Amino acid sequence: MHLCHLHGHKVYACRKWDPHGQPIWKNLSYCKFFKAFSKSPETGTKVFHPGDSIQNLRQNIITNLEMHKETWPPACPPLEPASEEEIHGFFQTNNVTYLALIFETNDSFVGREVTLDMLQYENVAVRRVLSSEEELVKKYGVTAFPSGFLLINNGTFSRIPVQMEARSFYTHFLRRLPGVTRGPYTLTSLPDTPINTTSTPRRPADRSKVYMADLESALHYALRVEVARFSVLTGEQLRALKYFVAVLAKYFPGRPFVQNFLRSVDRWLRNVRESRISSSALELVLTNRKEGQAPAVLSNNVTWVGCQGSKLHFRGYPCSLWTLFHLLTVQATRHRRLSTGPLEVLGAMRGYIRSFFGCRECAQHFEGMAAKSMDKVRSVDQAALWLWSRHNRVNARLAGTETEDPEFPKLQWPPPDLCPACHGVVNRRHVWDEAAVLRFLKAHFSPANIILDYTEPETARVVRRSREAKEGAGEWAMGVGEERGEEEGEERGVNGEEEERG
Repeated sequence: MHLCHLHGHKVYACRKWDPHGQPIWKNLSYCKFFKAFSKSPETGTKVFHPGDSIQNLRQNIITNLEMHKETWPPACPPLEPASEEEIHGFFQTNNVTYLALIFETNDSFVGREVTLDMLQYENVAVRRVLSSEEELVKKYGVTAFPSGFLLINNGTFSRIPVQMEARSFYTHFLRRLPGVTRGPYTLTSLPDTPINTTSTPRRPADRSKVYMADLESALHYALRVEVARFSVLTGEQLRALKYFVAVLAKYFPGRPFVQNFLRSVDRWLRNVRESRISSSALELVLTNRKEGQAPAVLSNNVTWVGCQGSKLHFRGYPCSLWTLFHLLTVQATRHRRLSTGPLEVLGAMRGYIRSFFGCRECAQHFEGMAAKSMDKVRSVDQAALWLWSRHNRVNARLAGTETEDPEFPKLQWPPPDLCPACHGVVNRRHVWDEAAVLRFLKAHFSPANIILDYTEPETARVVRRSREAKEGAGEWAMGVGEERGEEEGEERGVNGEEEERG
């Protein structure tokens, strides 16, 4: 079975399939590497065995790439060490603004990994320089290996300013250089799925903040678009909707009139005694009520801010749904006395995605991850970390595909500039400090970090009425999430799960 295509070479995996045609990766027995221009399926080289880490697989593939002795595939980057002569005349023969030099020892893979990471990016090149290149080491004042230096075509150079001399830090820095962009690729749309590629005016967004506009848009789209696709809800779908709305009503740190909306829908669903509900009945329940002392309003419009893509078909709702569930898992850590168990929020997410999420392939991938390890979650802290780690796995799987927004590459999150303490290096391998990640998640997805910029202007009158009705009652603060003092000790990630990313 074809697993991936790597710059003219191919890696194949032998794997089993479940009755629905989905790969059962836990039964992966080995991967085979086929050099460029291979014609026979018998000529591959095994590069992966059970128990190997992703790091070992990546390094084995690189080693096999370098063993190619025939005509070098044109799509492959130069992985061999650079010489002083090449570096001296580089900008005369290459039309780029930046050249990154990774100085390292012969047994290090950092330079080659960064070279491959940056292959699809334009206006920047990466070369590996060995510690034995004494003239270059002396010229740039290299005193430690690995070390990164950035050369600019105006003749200047400087040390690459990273907290740790590791692959993920170098890659993150280089991808954010002015003028560096991901190269173009052909977008293949799904059959019968019209895609609007029109750009919309960009709303300035702060990556360190969470936008209420994204969250409320996610709620609107989830309830009034995704769920509304079904004319009748019964059985598992109805149970999934009740579970989803109950968790929203309990944990969503919304504005008072949005909380009123969610609680009214939750009350109605709890009182449903029939085994099915119609879309028309649900539509009526999801209608805004702007009058009275307790207005219940959820904007009928979609406004993406932190989740806005460079084109209309990028990011948007999937991004906002991830944001919503990250927020809910963190809310559960803040209000442990309200929690019915560590899987409360994750279970609601799993049920909603399985029953309603429009991208069925995405839903199947998420279900596969959930079936494999969600039951190992033993606390609400672990639930927040489980969702974070699986989101990163999804980003790694989708990076470089046609679904990726070229202006918002799918990176391992949080990046070093948002959380330096989250990243570490052990034996020259990137590792996550999960205790630091958990602290970051709790801060980033706290109600205090949610801003109201770009929320629907039409709700302003409702906001004023809500404020006036609750004046003096101290109820304007956003939801249960504004309460303090419920934090308990932090716990580390899911036991028995070894994460290797970066």
